[in-house]
Amino acid sequence: MLDSREPTATHRVALVIQYLGTHFHGWQRQSRQRTVQEEIETAIATILGYHVTLHGAGRTDAGVHAAAQVAHFDATGFIPAHKWATVLNSYLPPDILIRASAGVSDRWHARFSADSRRYRYTIYTEALPNLFVNRFSWHYYYAPLDESLIQAALEPLLGKHHLAAFHRAGSARSHSWVEVQAAECRRNGSFIHIEIQANGFLYGMVRLLLGMLVQVGSGQRTLANFTEIWKEERREEVKYAAPPQGLCLLRVGYPDFPFPPEIWYDTQPYLVFGY
Repeated sequence: MLDSREPTATHRVALVIQYLGTHFHGWQRQSRQRTVQEEIETAIATILGYHVTLHGAGRTDAGVHAAAQVAHFDATGFIPAHKWATVLNSYLPPDILIRASAGVSDRWHARFSADSRRYRYTIYTEALPNLFVNRFSWHYYYAPLDESLIQAALEPLLGKHHLAAFHRAGSARSHSWVEVQAAECRRNGSFIHIEIQANGFLYGMVRLLLGMLVQVGSGQRTLANFTEIWKEERREEVKYAAPPQGLCLLRVGYPDFPFPPEIWYDTQPYLVFGY
């Protein structure tokens, strides 16, 4: 414990978190598995001397990265909210970084106050493997990929749709409605980047969607067939999920966010991939 005095009133602290998902079994605490939530909760408990619950903006799967995950917790004590990032980083392992911390209202919630989440998926298309990119991309070299076909497949997804075709089994969510706010695909040399922003995502949605988009981009599936499958909710035809290491939670958006854009807006640098 940093301070042995009697604790003061409870205050809410928001965190912007980066993590490399390679050695994590996802965000959410699980029995006998290493998770991001557990690592951070354990560090907070070490500092405060009691357990708190960390509420994340969303859950990421095993192997998925985050450039700006957002979470909050309630604590009593004498550490100013803006100091929590520095204090926590001295307790956390090297594959987690608290980019910033700030005090927020007790009505502000990392999950329920968010109005958007944005993911980036990276595909590496060179035939030869590259050790410096394989933790952050899907090495897809089996067939040429046409990014213009992938972009064309994404465009009908814009708006509010029932996307049950991309809803993995095991979710407790009662419906499959998603409002897709932005979707784009672009190539930069040997890399294809696909970004999707929505008000929320279904369990397993992005990786199932990417698995089918690659089929479209490689010519294995037509644009018309792809669109028919998700519009007609033919979940049985969506069989392959893209591997997790290419996926990154890029950012979470809020109407009222205490952090400036340079903290959270686009913090997965393209230079990581060798540009």
